[in-house]
Amino acid sequence: MSARLHGHEQGHDHPKDHDHAHDHAHDHAHDHANGLWGRLRHAVTPHSHDTADSIDSALETSARGIRAVKISLLVLGITAIAQLAVVSVSGSVALLADTIHNFSDALTAVPLWIAFALGRRAATRRYTYGYGRAEDLAGLFVIAMIALSAVLAGWEAVDRLLHPAPVADLGWVALAGLVGFIGNETVAVFRIREGRAIGSAALVADGHHARTDGFTSLAVLVGAGGVALGWGWADPVVGLAITVAIALVLRTAARDVLRRLMDGVDPGLVEAAESTLAEVPGVTGVRSVRMRWIGHEIHAEAELDVHAATSLVDAHAVAHRAEADLVRTTPRLTRAVVHAYPSHP
Repeated sequence: MSARLHGHEQGHDHPKDHDHAHDHAHDHAHDHANGLWGRLRHAVTPHSHDTADSIDSALETSARGIRAVKISLLVLGITAIAQLAVVSVSGSVALLADTIHNFSDALTAVPLWIAFALGRRAATRRYTYGYGRAEDLAGLFVIAMIALSAVLAGWEAVDRLLHPAPVADLGWVALAGLVGFIGNETVAVFRIREGRAIGSAALVADGHHARTDGFTSLAVLVGAGGVALGWGWADPVVGLAITVAIALVLRTAARDVLRRLMDGVDPGLVEAAESTLAEVPGVTGVRSVRMRWIGHEIHAEAELDVHAATSLVDAHAVAHRAEADLVRTTPRLTRAVVHAYPSHP
């Protein structure tokens, strides 16, 4: 005897060694009839966990992500254009490196925008889990843009070391660096806050990327100050320092994005889920818990032990309670599949 509950996604993978398995979804908001007949009807009648509230919440989350990338694209675009105007008259390679990076940072909002829009589409017969993975794929584009900006910035800095050129309008260069810092830090705070609120690793990583850009913009001030003091090499050296900073951001961003693509989750989430499931009345043991991120949502599967003498209907009720507790206590968890198995001495 076994009972199986699918929280938000339906499937038909029935293990052959089970005496019985049922596979349907449930609406947390509906009222269950009392008595044996009501319990049996609840066990075999399909109904949906995808309530209007959960659907609206998912749509609101994606809409919030789209709003975040729109605003950040606008702010960083204005910042980069202002810096580019100063580069054209000053010839500062440090400012050019920072401007290139700011442009690339602004462009990373485009694939994230597309990914959030795709994530709002309903699941299909081909893409049965929906389109949430588009967000993770957009993270790869973010990594590629960071890598490209590092190569371009490094190339310009080395070229300026080998072929020195004067830097004009140092006051404007310093001001442009300050503008770059303010613009990037504003976007960083906004992206990180919104990304954490909706559970988007790609958006959070892009926020940290913007924050590092902001501090490298401040480094432009150092280069301008060095040139003003007669250190002609200060400008290209600061350009190289910015390149190193970009490479460090690349390492962190690549780690976070690739970890998502490899279905990596915080081990603390798994431990917390195991504790939650172990406390469900009727559960005698937790066999396994598996979790994965799909975009900014978590999906989970769990296998539980119940007493061998537990009836099918009661085992179903235990699985239903376990799924509800898991979704309620786990941040960003939207879908869960809970299996209940008879335990044997």
